[in-house]
Amino acid sequence: MSQIDMFNPDTEPDPDPNLTSNSNTFSSLEELISALMNMTDDPLAYAGTNVVISRGNSNAKLLIIGEAPGPEENIRGKPFVGRAGQMLDKILDAANFNPEQDVYITNSVFRMPPGEEGKSFRKPTDAEVEYYRPYVFEFIRIIDPRVILLTGNVACQSVLQKTGITSLRGKWTQSAGRWIMPIFHPSYLLRNPARDPGSPKALMWEDIREVRRKYDELNANIHS
Repeated sequence: MSQIDMFNPDTEPDPDPNLTSNSNTFSSLEELISALMNMTDDPLAYAGTNVVISRGNSNAKLLIIGEAPGPEENIRGKPFVGRAGQMLDKILDAANFNPEQDVYITNSVFRMPPGEEGKSFRKPTDAEVEYYRPYVFEFIRIIDPRVILLTGNVACQSVLQKTGITSLRGKWTQSAGRWIMPIFHPSYLLRNPARDPGSPKALMWEDIREVRRKYDELNANIHS
């Protein structure tokens, strides 16, 4: 699949920013998932790890894009099912989002990058993020969410082609009628459990409340 640049605020959008000329697109979510499950030539095809794609409600209008599977996700075949996933569900619950009904969750990289020097996994490389990016955009096109949350730097790199989560978090980017916000990855909150003002957890609470506000505002405008 060829690369697309659908969320670059410095470029004029195409008539349909979700599509790429001369790119492979899929007619349904099932077709997209099948293509991912049957990949054989992706950069992590020979890593010995499983394909981990998505969970949640495919009709949801809130899409969360994660980074890459970890060990628990690799075993269970779903994103955000380990400790970070439990933290994510708590964050969503706190803002009255049902993690199974109101949200669809996918990844930026669809296999766990194997670890080195005794570690079970590692951060995805730029080449890996680049390879899987068009599939991420296909999820966006097919799911057609109103709000997209990017958890951590890898998701920001994939979708916005930017990194620096501490400066990007909590700020909206609007494109093609969608609202995109980077947020801290839940694993970062697990490493920084303090709740003091200005702490990652306190900032996440501010961000998810703003997401709830924007989500309700968009829904109200659609139904008015």
